[in-house]
Amino acid sequence: MYFIEERSQDDIAAVLQTTRSNVSRMLKQARELGIVRIKIDHPSKRDERLEQALQERMGLSDARVLAIDPGPDPLPGVGRLTAGWLHDHLRDGNVLGLGWGATLQAVAAALEDAPQRDIEIVQLIGGLSTIASASTGQELARRFAERLGARNRYLHAPAVFASAERLRAMLAEPSISSTLNAARAADIALFGLGDPRRGSVAAWIQELDLSEAERRLFSTLGAVGDVCGRFYDLAGTEVRTPITDRVLSVDLDDLRRIPITVAVAAGRSKGSSILGALRGRLINVLICDEQAARAVLELGLDRQPPVEP
Repeated sequence: MYFIEERSQDDIAAVLQTTRSNVSRMLKQARELGIVRIKIDHPSKRDERLEQALQERMGLSDARVLAIDPGPDPLPGVGRLTAGWLHDHLRDGNVLGLGWGATLQAVAAALEDAPQRDIEIVQLIGGLSTIASASTGQELARRFAERLGARNRYLHAPAVFASAERLRAMLAEPSISSTLNAARAADIALFGLGDPRRGSVAAWIQELDLSEAERRLFSTLGAVGDVCGRFYDLAGTEVRTPITDRVLSVDLDDLRRIPITVAVAAGRSKGSSILGALRGRLINVLICDEQAARAVLELGLDRQPPVEP
């Protein structure tokens, strides 16, 4: 009567000649005994076959793939999947290193009701004042810490400096060097994968104070992705750009030494960025939507790395 006929508890009590509180108790007992089982179709449904394929063919220790039609924006769903992964894997005492960007912004939004953790949040890259403030390293660190009940350590400095000399001077500051060392010692690193050819990373590059020659050089280097301002090609090899010596962030070798490195990506266009990061051993956990997963699996078959002599 309650679940199928959708009758109220008062109506059921009248039919059974009992009280409403007795009906409520019976409904509760029915769930406890397994007579009634409630299944919720969550909007973050996973594609387990793609997850298994990614782990087996790409050497990942874990993968979560959002099953979604091509139409809707996948970012909120990927953000929820990532929030769920953090819920399952974060432990008290952990240090969580954070990148920047719109993808992690979606993760922060999904952490609204997250359980509180005794952890520390630390930035993997300095602030990025040229992009939307909500996705900068400092703002994201603040939001993650607020929603997880965590402590945080800020990198109170820009991500890119006007010269290598100015960056070296900043690195000599104890507060900066100690925070960067804490990032290098993180238990888990969480970051998005940028694409220098499109999106927010391309816009960021355009806003940097580069000469025309440096901009042309950027476009010829073969970079397919970046992590925290560090660019790499399809083989996963670091690409030295005009800003390499001016970026305040952990480097790619630092990331490889972090035990758990989690990349979050959405969209078919991220296929090359993901594949390069996999080949470069920059990530061991991937959280993405099914379009990104299919793209990286197809590219992995079509573009095998060259055989070393």
